[in-house]
Amino acid sequence: MKREILVSASPQESWVALLEDDRLVEVMYDRPDQGRLVGDIFLGKVEAVLPGIQAAFVNIGSEKAGFLHASDLEYEEDDEEENGENGGRRRNRKDLPIQDVIRQGQDLLVQVTKEPMGTKGPRLTTQISLPGRFLVFMPGSSHIGVSRKIEDRGERARLRKLAKEIVPVGSGGVIVRTVGEELNRNTFEKEFQRLHERWQEIQKKAETSEAPALVHGEAKLISGVIRDLFSDKFDSLTVDNKEVHTEISRYVRNVDPDLLDRLHLYTDRLPLFDRYGIEEELQKGFQKKVMLPSGGYIVVEPTEALVSIDVNTGRFTGKKKKDPEHTILKTNLDAAREIAKQLRLRDIGGIVVCDFIDMESQKDRDRVLHELRSHLGRDRARTRAFEVSELGLVEMTRQRVRPSLFQALTQTCTHCGGAGRVYSPATVVRRVERSLTRVGAEGKEKRIVVRLHPEVALQILEQEADFLPGIQKRTRMKVDLLDDPLMRQDEYRILAGPAETDVTERYVMG
Repeated sequence: MKREILVSASPQESWVALLEDDRLVEVMYDRPDQGRLVGDIFLGKVEAVLPGIQAAFVNIGSEKAGFLHASDLEYEEDDEEENGENGGRRRNRKDLPIQDVIRQGQDLLVQVTKEPMGTKGPRLTTQISLPGRFLVFMPGSSHIGVSRKIEDRGERARLRKLAKEIVPVGSGGVIVRTVGEELNRNTFEKEFQRLHERWQEIQKKAETSEAPALVHGEAKLISGVIRDLFSDKFDSLTVDNKEVHTEISRYVRNVDPDLLDRLHLYTDRLPLFDRYGIEEELQKGFQKKVMLPSGGYIVVEPTEALVSIDVNTGRFTGKKKKDPEHTILKTNLDAAREIAKQLRLRDIGGIVVCDFIDMESQKDRDRVLHELRSHLGRDRARTRAFEVSELGLVEMTRQRVRPSLFQALTQTCTHCGGAGRVYSPATVVRRVERSLTRVGAEGKEKRIVVRLHPEVALQILEQEADFLPGIQKRTRMKVDLLDDPLMRQDEYRILAGPAETDVTERYVMG
């Protein structure tokens, strides 16, 4: 498989696109005003401890306090276990309730694991981890691990043995990253020493800082991508910014000189993302309906609780008219591949429910699920897909550390309030009618002016000719219509009196 990384950088924003066989599969971006927090380490101050939900809120200086759950607390692994007075079961600190471990007003070193989303503040942990090129250093742990994506058992055993020899007892734990395959002893020692020194600097800064304070900032987007992703598994890395290209060249020359010939500076006049059609693919990522190669389509609907994905055959009826099961299977297989792609492209996280077309054969269900899981295996985010239900539903989860691309790049529509729909002109006419009836019931007004959208005014004039005579007869008021193209289609204003006072708020509800 051909894999490429495209980097487009400017002072205003930075974009990174991942391509597989010339198809866009993942997009990341960063802007100075976005304030990315994941990976940053803060000296925070505990604002409140809530025993009822075993959590605490920690002030880290952000707009919303961070959320720290008891399961994200770092515990001393060598603490003595306690004996119950009556010989009950023994327990260690992990069994202690959160209120017995931290207290309100306490200073706490925490790391952000999830960005703020909607009304929720950032998710925090005290289990600090410092990622490097080849290793992840965990100061508060003694665990020695190897990435699951390194599948060779012999290599896994070698790396684990090497880590145990190099990492001093009591100095922390490490995980060897996927790019660390075939890591030699010298490189391992240098990386571990660098990460250990960084942790000591963080501790010193925390000791001299007053909470809340940032004590360590995670690498920015481009630096993080080069550190975490760029390896011999990618055929090329193309950058359209000379300064960024120089910076990347310097880093690669130090950590992996063999990759230098895969690094390219893009200098054409046509923008890099236009050359590869990235902008067009991004626009498709904002559409609810996504067409499948077979002619079917999927509909992606984000909601507050979950993301629903519906699969439809569309215009695809299959070549074998007497074999509808074949048509359904073909559509579902195409959908499984596209769903995995769209989850990565849109960076959708949390709970996802996929409504595949019902399949009677268990063999077909297993085949669709296998196809979905195999394509999810290419995803860097952790995913888990459960068995196909009797209704053809697949429930799955995908790791979420930041808002989806759609949420991050767009804002709620001021017309529909995020609902995606507005009242039809006929519905607005009925609302206006009810509001005028309420005004007439009070008997205070003799003349009324109604300002509304031209589409609604047209509905009254062309479709409901008896509206004005009827409402004037019932309310005994003179009613005039005034169309206003600046108003929303589902908005209207009722003006009363010689000064045309707006009285809409008094009569629109009730």
